[in-house]
Amino acid sequence: MFNLSSVSVPGVSAGPRHVKVLVLGAGPAGLSAALYAARADLEPVVLTGTQLGGQASLTHTIENYPGFPDGVGGAELGDLFQRQAERFGAVVEFDSAQAVDLSKRPFRVQTDNGEYLADALIISTGASPNHLNVPGEVELTGRGVSYCATCDGWFFKDKPVVVVGGGDSALEEALFLTRFASSIKIIHRRDTLRAGAILQKRAFENPKIEFVWDTVVTEIVGNEKVEAVRLKNLKTGAESLLPTEGVFIFIGHTPNTQMFVGQLEMENGYIKVDERMRTSVPGVFAAGEAADPHFKQVVVSAGMGAAAAIEATRFLEQN
Repeated sequence: MFNLSSVSVPGVSAGPRHVKVLVLGAGPAGLSAALYAARADLEPVVLTGTQLGGQASLTHTIENYPGFPDGVGGAELGDLFQRQAERFGAVVEFDSAQAVDLSKRPFRVQTDNGEYLADALIISTGASPNHLNVPGEVELTGRGVSYCATCDGWFFKDKPVVVVGGGDSALEEALFLTRFASSIKIIHRRDTLRAGAILQKRAFENPKIEFVWDTVVTEIVGNEKVEAVRLKNLKTGAESLLPTEGVFIFIGHTPNTQMFVGQLEMENGYIKVDERMRTSVPGVFAAGEAADPHFKQVVVSAGMGAAAAIEATRFLEQN
């Protein structure tokens, strides 16, 4: 798991803390940026946000990150990223940005624990899981509704569960849940999957997994805990009640970019960057899923983070 012992928790300081490079987010993009900035002797500070290691840390096994032919745990990979960045002088702070002022340099960032002034800013705030927004979802979150099979799968040992979604994440998490659940029904609004061919093959061949096509969840039913989901077939209009004890939702993510609205050029919620990770504000760079509407892969996020740090280094040399 992540090395929390090396993460400092600062108190509220008397005045702003001035840094050369401030990195918002400690996922693959943020920690890769921190590594490259640290190797350039820029003494970067990384604010972890609420999820140390980003969304990747919640994945049980990452099989497509180069250098790990047998796969690597998401949390383990994040820990390796962090240790490598810290080895060269990056400082990881368990803190979250709450507001930013990008109108002039140094950029001002207000956090839970204080305030920073940054000569260059690298935004790698990632994305958060989308919700179904159906009755019962909020009320039963943590009581049978989950967005992380790796976190909560153990609690559903020998119990029936449903997985909502049809992409890579949905199938990866469903396959992970076969370790615990007695059965898994994957609810998908279409009759074909978006997931990769290898994942599809594994899911179709797994005896614990069954697909419910052309169907959406319209309600999650339960009092103290999840008891069932109400389903609607989009082609026939037929409604049904499916008993279950767990609902795992994997229907995509929304970039965590709300605090930059009106300050950076954006498109569909994603920060717009050029091929050099530069945003519409000179000195501000973005990487990872906050700026990537297309690929959403750990290796891509890490590469974007490295590029952002290289460009930040060049920017500071010229300014």
